[in-house]
Amino acid sequence: MLKLIISELRDLIRSLNYVVSIHAAEELDDDNLTILDLENIIFTGTIIKRQRDRQTNEIKCVIHGFTLNDLEAEIVVKIGASGKLVVITIYLV
Repeated sequence: MLKLIISELRDLIRSLNYVVSIHAAEELDDDNLTILDLENIIFTGTIIKRQRDRQTNEIKCVIHGFTLNDLEAEIVVKIGASGKLVVITIYLV
């Protein structure tokens, strides 16, 4: 089982080794957030929950952090088959 830790996720963000799902891009737009907000949530955040996807058996992480404007937000991510960080969704809390 792959154990994801926040420092690994941050390294993937720093190296621009991530992709944003269409759903997450729509959520960013709906909440008037930018890609910099997305990155900041991971840089300031902590993993609050790990979930196992029932269909793929992959591990997803829910990260609670802050946007550039100090709004609380959460982001759901996983490591894809290519080793890239996949942003599944993002939302304000």
